[in-house]
Amino acid sequence: MIFTIEEINRKQILLPNITLGYQIHDGCGDPAMSTKVTTLLISGQEATLADPKCKTTTNIPTIVTDAESMQSVAVARVITPFNVTMFSYSAAYDYLNNMYEFPTFFRTIPNDYHQVDGLAQLVQYFGWNWIGTIRSNTTYGALAMDEIIKSMKSFGICIAFSEAVHKTDSKAKLLDLINTIKRATTRIVVAFVAQADMAVLLKEIVRQNVTGIQWVGSESWVTMPNLSPKEAARFLAGTVGFAVPRATLPGLKEFLLDVHPSKYPGNDFVSEFWETTFECSFEKPVNFSQENGGTRGKICSGAERLENIHNQYTDVSQLRIAYNVYKAVYAIAHSLNSMLIKTNFTYSQLDLWELLHHMYAINFTAENGEYIYFDENLDTVPLYELVNWQTNSEGVGHIVTIGNYDGLLEFENRLHISKEDIIWIDGKKEVPRGVCSDSCLPGTWKTVKKEMALCCFICIPCADGEISNVTDSVSCLKCSPEFWSNELKTQCVPKKVEFLSFDDEMGSSLVTLAVIGAFLTIATAVVFYKHKSTPLVKANNSELSFLLLFALTLCFLCSLTFIDRPSTWSCMLRHTVFSISFVLCLSCILGKTVVVLMAFKSRLPNRKKIKWFSPMHQRLNVFSLTSVQTIICIIWLTSSPPFPVNSTKYYKAIIILECNVGSMVYFCCVFSYIGALAFLCCALAFLARKLPSNFNEATFITFSMLIFCAVWITFIPAYVSSPGKYSVAVEVFAILASSFGLLFCIFAPKCYIILLQPEKNTRKYLMQRGIKQ
Repeated sequence: MIFTIEEINRKQILLPNITLGYQIHDGCGDPAMSTKVTTLLISGQEATLADPKCKTTTNIPTIVTDAESMQSVAVARVITPFNVTMFSYSAAYDYLNNMYEFPTFFRTIPNDYHQVDGLAQLVQYFGWNWIGTIRSNTTYGALAMDEIIKSMKSFGICIAFSEAVHKTDSKAKLLDLINTIKRATTRIVVAFVAQADMAVLLKEIVRQNVTGIQWVGSESWVTMPNLSPKEAARFLAGTVGFAVPRATLPGLKEFLLDVHPSKYPGNDFVSEFWETTFECSFEKPVNFSQENGGTRGKICSGAERLENIHNQYTDVSQLRIAYNVYKAVYAIAHSLNSMLIKTNFTYSQLDLWELLHHMYAINFTAENGEYIYFDENLDTVPLYELVNWQTNSEGVGHIVTIGNYDGLLEFENRLHISKEDIIWIDGKKEVPRGVCSDSCLPGTWKTVKKEMALCCFICIPCADGEISNVTDSVSCLKCSPEFWSNELKTQCVPKKVEFLSFDDEMGSSLVTLAVIGAFLTIATAVVFYKHKSTPLVKANNSELSFLLLFALTLCFLCSLTFIDRPSTWSCMLRHTVFSISFVLCLSCILGKTVVVLMAFKSRLPNRKKIKWFSPMHQRLNVFSLTSVQTIICIIWLTSSPPFPVNSTKYYKAIIILECNVGSMVYFCCVFSYIGALAFLCCALAFLARKLPSNFNEATFITFSMLIFCAVWITFIPAYVSSPGKYSVAVEVFAILASSFGLLFCIFAPKCYIILLQPEKNTRKYLMQRGIKQ
């Protein structure tokens, strides 16, 4: 402040022929002391001026104060009734922009309202949602932290712990706070703490060797050089935070180095500074005990040189708060100059009310090019630098600017960070982990742990048939019926369609068997046709035999309708063609059985009985029995026919293409009719099994019907227990197995005689065999 006033007085660009003066008082960091000093100033009881040539008055035009917000509140309440203006260079409390209560309060530091939101944006920018907070244990610290936490929660950020610290705290309190930090499950700590409070806390952190903390700092402490001695640099390295914009003040370093006690006689501050810096005394040396801080055993000669000292006093590389003081003094000078131009006032005529209105209109450009003005709340432009504490090769901490925050822009555009320039704790380039739970990847959904913060959750894999395709999904989406979730549960994919196909191994095997069966049946028919005039073929009712072979060919071929993708026509043909073919087979077998049975059981056959077993009647019987099944099938197809369906009752992830039988009543009727005929054939054949004949037709029919019945009885449980396409395969296999049973049992012995033992295919041999029995 002294440097700035002397610069203004020396240049005489502002306030020509007027010399600015000043008084400096120490508020001792205490609102009560600040209030007392302010009261004495405006009452004229503290009118001792630094420059005796200056004229004194009780009309104090303005006060530059105070570093801490609560002290500024106390001072502002005292001076407001007297229209005395106040410029604060460090009080950022949002409450102070209340124009009704503090109409004379100006500040050259941004309103904390912007820093509060900026801290939340900064935490969110780095992907942290699980943090701890520390504040100064003051009213201002509590109110500011409440706003910070509210802003954090609006971004979905959770607070692991929130603690307070004060420079007067006992060691026990400090240890409790440090233990809280150690026990916490987060290493990210946002510290909205006054410089003096942070210095005390850091000293204890160094003593307890607490490392690995990622500090996020407020402007009040994050750039203070006395917080980072070389031995403590590793505890702050990696710190990021907000800082008042840095500036350069030409000539300030030379001014500071030119300070000497001889230039400020009677100034206790300068004398104390000199004695502390050079560890000497202007009075007779006094020995102190070690307990009282060591010894100061030499006399200050005045020849000591500040150029040889390297400390925070001589370091002008981080002029931040000092620049705010510089702007405040120039703002006052511009206001007085504006008033001088318009009113040509004298100091004794100074009208504080009029001066206040000139201050409302302040706008000027500083020598470094910054445009300075105050908004309707008397706040300055909300600009911050974003800084990062880094260490050099010697382990000494230094501040690096990594971005900026412009509160005048749209909310989402305010934060600008050069992420690649940041060096985090332990010298790493990777952003530290600051989450209670890692994000739930696609394919999972998150649920909050019981009695824990919302940021602490567990990731649960989506159930089968459900997906999540975004990170941190709160639920899974159910796939539509035609789709299923992939293995990662991140995408709905078409369900696998399954049916008994010609292409798969099972389908091709069944097709091969069906073709072989049809070929053997046709081959048998050819053999019978070529030997139709032989006694063996004539003796076995050749007409019914050919009809039976035709029916068996249909049975083998109808199995092909069960293979490949079901369609409306294939579904209708499957069971109808199959049922009619088998009824035709059984009708022929029943006719052959009845003929054999009646031929040998009737001792005195008459013409009336014989005519019922003539070829015409046999054909009529077969036609009648087959017609019944045909009529049932026609009614079934016209009323409620089978139809193709996409079934998921067996596998949720697979669509089974199958045929719905339509009417279960007709389906049961069809199979019941087949079962009745099979049972009747089997019973009659069993009764005729011991009839005397060289080639007992009834015996072969009995074996064939036993195989037929065994196949279809075992088919029922196998069909019910087989899922999907395997049930169709079981049905096709039953059709083929029963067809092969009928073919081999009835026709294989005859073909053996016809082809391999033709000498036995004579009437004499057959009759001879019959007589012997």
